[in-house]
Amino acid sequence: MAKYKLTWKDLKLDDFKTYLFAMFKAFVPKKKIKNLNELEHFIQTKSAWVTQVTLYNYLKTRMGTRYVLHFENDEFMGSVNLAKWNIYSVSLQDLTFFTFSYLNTNFNYQDTDKSKEIFNKILDDEISNKMPIDIIDEARKSFDERFQNINWDIYYSDLPFNPSALSLYKWAPIADELKTLDRKIVLNSMILKWDVVKQEFQNLIQF
Repeated sequence: MAKYKLTWKDLKLDDFKTYLFAMFKAFVPKKKIKNLNELEHFIQTKSAWVTQVTLYNYLKTRMGTRYVLHFENDEFMGSVNLAKWNIYSVSLQDLTFFTFSYLNTNFNYQDTDKSKEIFNKILDDEISNKMPIDIIDEARKSFDERFQNINWDIYYSDLPFNPSALSLYKWAPIADELKTLDRKIVLNSMILKWDVVKQEFQNLIQF
């Protein structure tokens, strides 16, 4: 999969404001992550946050004043929900691998098989939220394939969120000719959000 790095010159003002605000919030005292249950909650909630913020902000930016009208269209909303679940499934994988790689390298946490348990438990929970079964099945398969090839020593520092950024670019229900023009902005937007999550995780983890 292609590597992609953040370039500040490609950022939009709204993204920069969101980044600064989220960074400020990241330094506000919060409950520390001390066990696997709290780690699971962190992975699930932050993956959902990144997915929704980046996808809906992109759609709103591209549609402008027609944004609300589009969201009253059932066919369009079907495409949005499909995109949301597909992007979320990859986001979950990325953040799960990032957190366990970080723990493995910086806290000498060796039980990386727990990453499978957490990932699959989150997917089980999402069934009640109507996450499509075919997307869940594909996510489990993709996770297992990535798990077999991951280098726990370096994953967390080796552009760990490229897959989900590229997933946003792939699945966003925007015409291909427009997405091509937006590629750098779209990818940078998600990577910025993940940078906030990374910083928050490093501040909260106490394994």
